[in-house]
Amino acid sequence: MEYIQTVDDLAALYGEPLPTSLSKVADYLTHEYHRWIMAAKFCVLSTVGPDGTDGTPRGDDGPVVAVLDAKTLLLPDWAGNNRIDSLSNIIRDSRLSVMFMVQGSNNVVRVNGRGKITVDEQMQKGFAKGKKLPRSVLVITIDEVYFQCAKAVMRADLWGEPPDNSALPTAGDFIKAMTKGREGGAQYDANYATYAKPRMWERP
Repeated sequence: MEYIQTVDDLAALYGEPLPTSLSKVADYLTHEYHRWIMAAKFCVLSTVGPDGTDGTPRGDDGPVVAVLDAKTLLLPDWAGNNRIDSLSNIIRDSRLSVMFMVQGSNNVVRVNGRGKITVDEQMQKGFAKGKKLPRSVLVITIDEVYFQCAKAVMRADLWGEPPDNSALPTAGDFIKAMTKGREGGAQYDANYATYAKPRMWERP
């Protein structure tokens, strides 16, 4: 099997980018990009560090980020598994990308930029859920923002009729297989919703 080895060979294969793929890029939040991101309850945060790359989903019951100003987004870090892969990457290499998705929309908006992690109390209080606060807040400086081509979501029919996923492996199945049956299984899946509910925002 042959592989493409140079950027020049890659460019020759694909040709020139479409003009709109360049003109849609901004280096700050325009009014339209601001409105769109404020409608997003879900995003994927991608980072890179000396040990490799990481991608992690982030979600909320309202806007998944807050806008500090036209160059700055705030992303709270709510309860998770404490692996801190993405946050560890950001400490060592501030570069990141965030892909925002809105249910029912074929568009995806990407922000490329740099991040810093803060435990500033006022920042945390801005995301309070009752008495619960995020463990930290990721401050994202925007280098560029643009919408992605909609064809990927259209090809996947992502928002079409939900398929029957009952035959797919569950989280319990994954854990059971990886621990050789010591943990996970059907009981894990049956209890997870009850376990997760009080931990949606922070550990009780």
